[in-house]
Amino acid sequence: MYFKKIAFAVIFLSAAAFSLAQTKTTVKSPNKNIELNFWLNDKGAPMYSVSYKSREVLLPSAMGFELKQTMSNEALPALKDNLVVTSSTQTSSNTKWKPVWGDVKEISDNYSQLKVSLSQKGDKAISFNIIFKVFDDGVGFRYEFPEQKNLAHFIVSEEKTEFHLAGDHKAFWIPGDFDSNEFNPNVTKLSEVNGEDPKYAANIFAHQFFDKDAVQTPLMLKTNDGLYINIHEAALVNYPAMNLHIDKSNFNLSSVLVPDALGNKAYLQAPAKTPWRTIIISDKATDMLASHTILNLNDPSVIKDPSWIKPTKYVGVWWEMHVGKATWDYAGSQNATSFDAAGLKPTGKHGANTANVKRYIDFAAKHGFAGVLVEGWNTGWEDWFGQYKENVFDFVTPYPDFDVKGLHKYAASKNVKLIMHHETSASVTNYERQMDTAYRFMKANGYDAVKTGYVGHIIPRGEHHDGQWMVNHYVRVAQKTASYKIMLDAHEPVRPTGLSRTYPNWLACEAARGMEFNAWSEGNRPNHDVILPFTRFMGGPMDYTPGIFQLDLSYWDKNKKETIHTTLAKQLALYVTICSPLQMAADLPESYEKKMDAFQFIKDVAVDWDDSKYLEAEPGEYITVARKAKGSNNWFVGAITNENSRNADVNLDFLDAGKKYTAIIYADAADADYQKNPAAYIISKQVVDSKSVLNLKLAPGGGCAVSIMPVK
Repeated sequence: MYFKKIAFAVIFLSAAAFSLAQTKTTVKSPNKNIELNFWLNDKGAPMYSVSYKSREVLLPSAMGFELKQTMSNEALPALKDNLVVTSSTQTSSNTKWKPVWGDVKEISDNYSQLKVSLSQKGDKAISFNIIFKVFDDGVGFRYEFPEQKNLAHFIVSEEKTEFHLAGDHKAFWIPGDFDSNEFNPNVTKLSEVNGEDPKYAANIFAHQFFDKDAVQTPLMLKTNDGLYINIHEAALVNYPAMNLHIDKSNFNLSSVLVPDALGNKAYLQAPAKTPWRTIIISDKATDMLASHTILNLNDPSVIKDPSWIKPTKYVGVWWEMHVGKATWDYAGSQNATSFDAAGLKPTGKHGANTANVKRYIDFAAKHGFAGVLVEGWNTGWEDWFGQYKENVFDFVTPYPDFDVKGLHKYAASKNVKLIMHHETSASVTNYERQMDTAYRFMKANGYDAVKTGYVGHIIPRGEHHDGQWMVNHYVRVAQKTASYKIMLDAHEPVRPTGLSRTYPNWLACEAARGMEFNAWSEGNRPNHDVILPFTRFMGGPMDYTPGIFQLDLSYWDKNKKETIHTTLAKQLALYVTICSPLQMAADLPESYEKKMDAFQFIKDVAVDWDDSKYLEAEPGEYITVARKAKGSNNWFVGAITNENSRNADVNLDFLDAGKKYTAIIYADAADADYQKNPAAYIISKQVVDSKSVLNLKLAPGGGCAVSIMPVK
């Protein structure tokens, strides 16, 4: 949903052909805090720089491309020097728009713009444009290739965009893998980045490291003098994702595009445009969390009537497989002696059986959850995981113990929706062939949301999860599901870049290390949850699956001595600090039934918001957020910390003046500790108003959740 408030333009420069060598064009943000300069150097190379409140953010940084002919694979003249500026136009715009869902009900889109048209010299010259948008909290720029006689179909062999940083900043990073984002983030100086560290190779979902000095975006940085910088991209469509190579001699970051099997980066046809490269900047960490620049750089929604899109809180048959209580597959070992009517040998532990799913439906209906996810319902799980296995799943054939029709009727009678699961095993060509059939099957059986998965090596062979071919696939799925009025939750995809604005049925992605790693690996570090909002979440919501109450894993498996690296109160707080329209209560019903007083917060908390106040934050350290529920006067507060205990003082001045509220505080107990006593919590209640200040004590690895509702 989009509406225009104010828009105006002023043309400053326009000429048939002239050079701006050594002459800078300056664009400032509306509040004048950010300044961008563009110029051609004495070699005719395009350059730009960025400053914030007169502090250097990006030193002179190069731009451009190396291209090839599509048919002959021969190099075209490089678009990185010997260029002239043919025109330069500055405009400005100030509009507002309403997202279908999100952290606020209205977003301001206010920027100053510079469009520069560049060309080579000679009869075979190639022309292209660079568009800069300068917002109050950052900069976005993209390249455009207009239709022209000397450039029709072409290959991008390299993009030469640079981000020349002013120093050896503190970095929050994961290595530049082309297929997985599921790493524990590291916190080091840029000069200490090392993607060849053995701990990264231990990630079973990682596939290949191409550059030990490369990192993925979003890359979060902090300077020695307290400036926060985030580098990412927006509107990633028909183009590969961008990683960043670090030149440790001068901290110049250069774009690394994910290649295909031939080493090519992108196949384009003019007119064409790249994603936006984004630099979010502030001297306040809370401003980074509040930024909507990446969303603003995406196109408005293509869905004219989004009334069928429903932010959802759900439960599901999922965690019990990760902790070993149940299995995804139905058939047992070859030594089994009993067969069912289908000739299969049941394990007796298959989670997605009709009776068990009904149990989850009953639990959801009783406690007000709209959806139930079921994984492992369809045939193929016995032989799905491995390298390059095609045609494993057909997405319409259930196991013998899963009654599709009966469960459809049962869920409908309880006013609950089942959520479909499509694990593709990365055989994407198979899924492309099956999508229409699968989505028709979903609609016929009452499913209006799907969770997709892409575990494994991509088929077609040689493609990567983050390459152009797969980027286009994810968009096709968003478009196709929208045509069926199906909501989408993509797992193992490319990291999001704000496309949820264009396709608001694309509720969430994974594209990061989620909760399941706590069940069968070294787990997620206590600082993971206070880094993700500054990195992965910059591009869009994650289906993180919080809400684990049974934190001692030996309860499920006596051979496991670990506890999950979080307190129970922090698990509650994640429903607020993680802003997502898709939130799972991920534990088993029996875990919640033992602690119904704490479970009440999960029942109460919203998943869609009218307002958000980012009260305090520091990457890797702590976050405190307050959010107002959509169409309600109810507020919810979440505060989380890393492995260190701390106090969070929450000023409630965001509440309506003169009104009384009841605050229910779900806090770490005095002796709570993520290692020693993670499940210890206390619940208290008090009357508050806009003059109140809550003092919240957070245990090591802990957090606090607060519901604030008007006194009736």
